Amino acid sequence: MVKAQPGQSSDQVIRAFQKKVLNEDILGELKKREYYQKPATIKKNKAMARKHPNRRTY
Repeated sequence: MVKAQPGQSSDQVIRAFQKKVLNEDILGELKKREYYQKPATIKKNKAMARKHPNRRTY
């Protein structure tokens, strides 16, 4: 949660909020939970991530 401090413009508050969302990886978590994945699929994806660390998953 981002609270506006006295003397802080609305643009500064919005930037602080966006930075917090990026740091906490909220959008990434949202994309992961958009569709149900079976536990076996999750385990398989984790194994592939360990095997190929430079590949990006979405």
